[in-house]
Amino acid sequence: MATDAGFAARSGTWTARVEAALQRALPAPQSEPRRLHAAMQHAVLAGGKRMRPLLTYAAGALFDADDAILDTPAAAVELIHAYSLVHDDLPAMDDDDLRRGRPTVHVAFDEATAILAGDALQALAFEVLAQADVPAALRVEWLATLATASGASGMCGGQALDIDATGTSQALESLQRMHALKTGALIRAAVRMGAMAGNADTDALSRVDGFANALGLAFQVRDDILDVEASSEQLGKTAGKDMAQAKSTYPALLGMAGAKAKLDELASVMQAALAPFGPRADALKALGELAINRSH
Repeated sequence: MATDAGFAARSGTWTARVEAALQRALPAPQSEPRRLHAAMQHAVLAGGKRMRPLLTYAAGALFDADDAILDTPAAAVELIHAYSLVHDDLPAMDDDDLRRGRPTVHVAFDEATAILAGDALQALAFEVLAQADVPAALRVEWLATLATASGASGMCGGQALDIDATGTSQALESLQRMHALKTGALIRAAVRMGAMAGNADTDALSRVDGFANALGLAFQVRDDILDVEASSEQLGKTAGKDMAQAKSTYPALLGMAGAKAKLDELASVMQAALAPFGPRADALKALGELAINRSH
């Protein structure tokens, strides 16, 4: 399905909502410690696709959840994503000096401030969720979902596997497991938190999980392709890093044609997972298409 004017309007509204929620959540840069607060603002308010918050809103819309309820998990998942990027760019990790077309936090400020800013953003995500004006049971579900996706059994675990694998040739199965944790876990959490806000039942959660799992892998396959085909200006970050660091990627293991065929396969999985929901899932379908077809 092609994205249409209706989806564009909804996504624009959702993006504006999460930007406002992030502005409310972040500490004022004029308050002390000013340097830390400025670094947090730099990390979060530098633009970006806001894909994870959009997924939260779209999954909530599928189950008729109110946008006002979805503002909190949408902001929380973006705060976790922003913290992960700050730490991912550090010299001890991927050592990058460009993110979203701007200097990374450790370049714009300093390494110690970047570490603290990432730590503070992670804590702020859970603070925001803990203060959500929703029933206690939903707050606990959100907190558990985001914590699991962020820690050793999710994003951090995937990053650790990525570090261990740098400079080695991974089997395809190992590469997919790594990315299911590093990239996919947070995407799945974004979708689940939105669905939970709409009281999705077990069967429905299983279906949106299937969509999100495929989307997480597709997102990474597309990233790997762009790292080869796009420029640093297009990406807003340094291109060619994977090859320079001798990382296993989908194009390296499957060839470029094979990687693009993998994208088509994952697109079919996403469509099948959402098919039973009919047109109500159009926003999620459109986001899946954007992830697969994006040029940066």
